[in-house]
Amino acid sequence: MKSRSVQSVSAMGTIEFMGLSVQPKSMQEMNQLVEQGIREGRKWIIANHNLHSVYLFHRYHKLREFYSRVHWTYLDGMSLVALGRLYGYPLQRDQRVTNADWTGPLMELAAARGWRVFNLGSPKPVAAEAARELYPSLQLEMSDGYFDATRGSTENEALIERINAFRPDLLLVAMGMPRQEFWTLENFARLDVHVVLSSNGAAFDYLAGAARTPPRWSGRMGLEWLFRLMFEPRRLFSRYLIEPWYVFLVLLIDLPRSRFASKLWGRPEAGYAGSTDQSSPIHGD
Repeated sequence: MKSRSVQSVSAMGTIEFMGLSVQPKSMQEMNQLVEQGIREGRKWIIANHNLHSVYLFHRYHKLREFYSRVHWTYLDGMSLVALGRLYGYPLQRDQRVTNADWTGPLMELAAARGWRVFNLGSPKPVAAEAARELYPSLQLEMSDGYFDATRGSTENEALIERINAFRPDLLLVAMGMPRQEFWTLENFARLDVHVVLSSNGAAFDYLAGAARTPPRWSGRMGLEWLFRLMFEPRRLFSRYLIEPWYVFLVLLIDLPRSRFASKLWGRPEAGYAGSTDQSSPIHGD
């Protein structure tokens, strides 16, 4: 269930469109949120939405289940900021938070606060070394994401024991979508951690320069996808040139039935498709 109790970092609250439920925040507000969760000893899942996740969200029941259990969801994609504006929400550019920009300030805060951070993903060896050089005082543990993530498997059990022995304040999960979300959903109850940050991507690789990072101005302009496509056309062709058409279809179905359209056109909200009800016709497994 989405938390409604934290007002200090929730300037806009929860917004809903295309079946999503999101709490837009700036990077500074995200740092405040993580710090609050750790300081108060919470056990939170923080995730994000981008255009790729919207596509997967409407195709996989299990991913919708994951997001229904997430405590906070932020926006990672100027396309979703634009879509939110289309629905009438006063979203701003700084409410798009990408991990390529956020991980550095977050790790600086973690080092300053003495947090224990566990990164579960597939960092290149050079990325792990660079992270420790960049933040020498950071209590950091890393593990690659190449293991048998099946519930009950020997490798998965050993990993959970290792994480719990480290007792991280912050667990970063970066195994690719939707695998990282499925793993978090299945194992969250057994993790001894305050904040789980899912969808962390290749953030440490970016910090270390082990992965090519598009110019940061391209992210602010909403053109980061174009640079990524140029560098990795085979891997990203479907994500950037095929999946958006599916999302556009969802938009065509959802927007006319939304609360915003109801207010704009002065008609009842019957059949509103903006909720996360899994019986909605915009969902399909």
